[in-house]
Amino acid sequence: MVSIKNVSIIAKKEFKSIFYSPIAYIVAVLFLIANGFFFFNTFFLVKLAELRGFFSNIPLILIFVVPAITMRIFSEELNTGSYELLATLPLKIEEIVLGKLLSIYYFLLILLAPTLFYAITVEIVGDLEWGVAIGGYLGCVLLAFAFGAIGMFTSSLTKNQIIALLLGIAVCFFLTIVLGNFLIFFPEPMVRFFQYLSVNYHFQNISKGLLDFRNIIYFASLILIFGHATVIVLDKKTS
Repeated sequence: MVSIKNVSIIAKKEFKSIFYSPIAYIVAVLFLIANGFFFFNTFFLVKLAELRGFFSNIPLILIFVVPAITMRIFSEELNTGSYELLATLPLKIEEIVLGKLLSIYYFLLILLAPTLFYAITVEIVGDLEWGVAIGGYLGCVLLAFAFGAIGMFTSSLTKNQIIALLLGIAVCFFLTIVLGNFLIFFPEPMVRFFQYLSVNYHFQNISKGLLDFRNIIYFASLILIFGHATVIVLDKKTS
């Protein structure tokens, strides 16, 4: 049985440690600049007060941002040897993984929070489509959480943070861009299958305000699969 108390302690510790690294601040600034550029480019140049441009570009931004945040979550400890010390404590691997994953999610929610300013701006100067806004932000959260689980998994594979970053970007890029935009190269009978595996397919459905539980189950499955895969990898490293 997983101890909620242990998970909470690990989550708080890891959440604080994220802010000890300048990478978190650099990534946060770059994230806001990139999103601000796409939103205000549509807002001022195209003169459209809407969030569709913001939601259509955020998957590509998160492909690079989330792995940059997660690359150190296990790689740093594996490199310094502190994970071996952590593994000797009366903690289950599942508790360590869940605690670290929650710390990532706390930070990602803080990272996404300032973008609510865009929705407020659209509501003030235009006519905000609340269905699209709610669906879009739900999609952003689910997408970020799925990428967080993927990034944590790739971080558990190697002691090198750069390799963890590149692996995380590669997996997220494949699931989002390759499977989402190169379906014409797949045989016709397999298109629907690979389309369902595409992160972008499910994100776009949710961001349009189509709250189909199949899309939510898809993201939940990604989190569970990569979270469990992380547990397996770490279990082998400590056995």
